[in-house]
Amino acid sequence: MASSEQPRPDGRQARWDRHNQERRQKILDAAIAVIEAGEPGAELHVQQIADRAGLSRTVVYRHFADRGDLDRAVQAEILDGLWAELLPSVTLDGTIPQIVERIVATYVGWAVAHPALHRIAEDGDDSHGALQQGLAHIAAQVCELITTAVEILDLEISDEERAAIDPLVFGLVGAVFGAVRRWMARPERVPAAPKLVELVTRSVWFILEGHGRALGVELDPEQPVEELLASAASGAEVTG
Repeated sequence: MASSEQPRPDGRQARWDRHNQERRQKILDAAIAVIEAGEPGAELHVQQIADRAGLSRTVVYRHFADRGDLDRAVQAEILDGLWAELLPSVTLDGTIPQIVERIVATYVGWAVAHPALHRIAEDGDDSHGALQQGLAHIAAQVCELITTAVEILDLEISDEERAAIDPLVFGLVGAVFGAVRRWMARPERVPAAPKLVELVTRSVWFILEGHGRALGVELDPEQPVEELLASAASGAEVTG
């Protein structure tokens, strides 16, 4: 008869796993510190990371399959930091231009504050890379906001138009990131960051306002989004 007892957790293994996780994080923190201390685009050497972490190259490579694995982990760590700053800005607080400006300004602010990290982050252009995954996450958040607005405003849109929300939003988010990346890569960052944020925000507003008009909705740039949705929801309740 098989025993019903669950195997006891191995305390030593748990401590060893925790030790490895802490050391891996220490290596990633050291890599980011080395990148931040250097010029954007400067070559990153494993020995620099090892010295910063107070470890040997051999120990560093124990925690990563190879140099490519280390580079991907560093990039993912950098992007995690960006998303941690950016995602909280994707909310319904404020008017549409204010919401867009908040998101764009957060990204531009992070890029300007961390130019060397930004250079590493922008190298993830493959469809399965951490950058693309992060962009997809941001786009998904925006899609959810737009889909919610469509439902609350009771807009009549076709199945094709509804299905197009995802790729259109992803393209719009990608365009914003692309504009900032191009601006960061220029020898001289002109226009100044506040003006870039203003112009990108205006471009996004024109697109959203145009789509709204096509659907029969006159978007007011001065009206808070939550107020617009609340008035639409209350109107639907009265009609119902």
